Amino acid sequence: MLRLHYNLEKISMGLVAAIIVAASIGGIVEIAPLFTVDETVTIPDDMRPHTPLELAGREIFMREGCYACHSQMIRTLADEIDRYGPYSLPSESAYDHPMLWGSKRTGPDLARVGGKYSDPWHVAHLIDPRAVVPASIMPAYPWLMEPLDTGNLGAELATLARLGVPYTEEMATNAAADALAQGNPDSDGAADVATRYGEKVAIRAFDGDPARLTEMDALVAYLQSLGTLTDVAFETEEVKVPEEAP
Repeated sequence: MLRLHYNLEKISMGLVAAIIVAASIGGIVEIAPLFTVDETVTIPDDMRPHTPLELAGREIFMREGCYACHSQMIRTLADEIDRYGPYSLPSESAYDHPMLWGSKRTGPDLARVGGKYSDPWHVAHLIDPRAVVPASIMPAYPWLMEPLDTGNLGAELATLARLGVPYTEEMATNAAADALAQGNPDSDGAADVATRYGEKVAIRAFDGDPARLTEMDALVAYLQSLGTLTDVAFETEEVKVPEEAP
């Protein structure tokens, strides 16, 4: 057997060709389903896109590398469902560019973390994780209390609209104002945020101070939105009991 392997290694071009064939087959298996994604992934009727403030928080989430330790993909395993909630559906990430499913979990999965903890808990946890979870190995992010730059939000919404996310021109034009209003529930624009993005959108001072808009506001708003953009994963079909035979 070793001699056969040795002889095969001497056929360098044959090995190169075999590697190309094997890699091509693996690539086709992974890529082919993407060509039918429009037919296989149905966007739920109640699905909403992220608000500008939540979208800014998502950018911060990626910027700080949070996705490297926290997946957003609950698998169809009983223990995962018991711990995190209903398993993730492709339709829930239909508006994500890029999607953040992942498989790495140094920390818990965040697919359904929205509403699980209070805003003050998230703020305290991000500023000093050990203050609320003594055994945590998560790094601290005190700089998130810096002001949020909203200058590019309109352009980001317009770009995502070209990729199929249902942002309107009105949403893109008012992106910066909507971000400010979502973090200040007493502002004149708070009602406009609810009108554009739905009554279920959380409108409050996420970092506790409505007088300013910070990166902390954005990241906490994003975390609180996870798992709340649609109820499709929580919907269950009624089990039909077959009628008894006559």
